[in-house]
Amino acid sequence: NICAVLDASDDGTKLDLKDYRALAGIRRSMRQFLEFSAQAAREAGLTPAQHQALLAIKGMAEPVTIGSLAAWLGIRHHSAVGLVDRLAKGKLVARVPDPDDRRRMRLALTPRADARLAALSQAHRAELRRFSTALRPLLDVLR
Repeated sequence: NICAVLDASDDGTKLDLKDYRALAGIRRSMRQFLEFSAQAAREAGLTPAQHQALLAIKGMAEPVTIGSLAAWLGIRHHSAVGLVDRLAKGKLVARVPDPDDRRRMRLALTPRADARLAALSQAHRAELRRFSTALRPLLDVLR
């Protein structure tokens, strides 16, 4: 609830114009980064959701299941099933039986996905480094 957040964050200090400018600059930078990310994914032959799923599978603690992927991405289970089905069809994700529970399937990136994700992640890291230079002074204003 936004009202509860607003009540909890009211420390009695008023925001001034520099605070609003910093917040606006941060929001703008975030939008620019998200647009960069979406475009980079499309150029790599992925949708932004597919890129996000590959990154989550690579970065999540093991074991990654469709349920844990759905929770990580904040999507419904059936949406994660469709996403994984499309990734599997593109030979980017494999379903591997869980050795501890044969009824459960784990998700693993294929070598093709690893290579594509590595290239995208290099580009994202470089872009984040560039953005961090612009964001750092804006974040400092809000301290």
